[in-house]
Amino acid sequence: QVQLVESGGGLVQAGGSLRLSCAASGRTFSNNAMGWFRQAPGKEREFVSTISWNGGSTYYADSVKGRFTISRDNAKNTVYLQMNSLRPEDTAVYYCAASSRYYWSDERLDAYDYWGQGIQVTVSS
Repeated sequence: QVQLVESGGGLVQAGGSLRLSCAASGRTFSNNAMGWFRQAPGKEREFVSTISWNGGSTYYADSVKGRFTISRDNAKNTVYLQMNSLRPEDTAVYYCAASSRYYWSDERLDAYDYWGQGIQVTVSS
């Protein structure tokens, strides 16, 4: 059974930092794209960042570009999201996602086949 488990969320003041981790189990995703999405209350799930199978290609939503950094450790089957200069509008449930079909970075929700349960990130003003 494939599982993606996020960790590292929590409450932080505006301007602070958090590092999210997503550990995959049940299969390896070293040849697949992985990504992060988020969903704020009353809003649709939106793309945050994606990384290619080898980390050679990354892509960010305009709203987080320059503040967030995605990375991966294929030996650990884990993807990370370093979030700096956090803003109250970054408050959301953050979801890790993995594709079984694509190896290059992809911002589309339907490119991903496996999802984590989500983790809350709250940024206070």
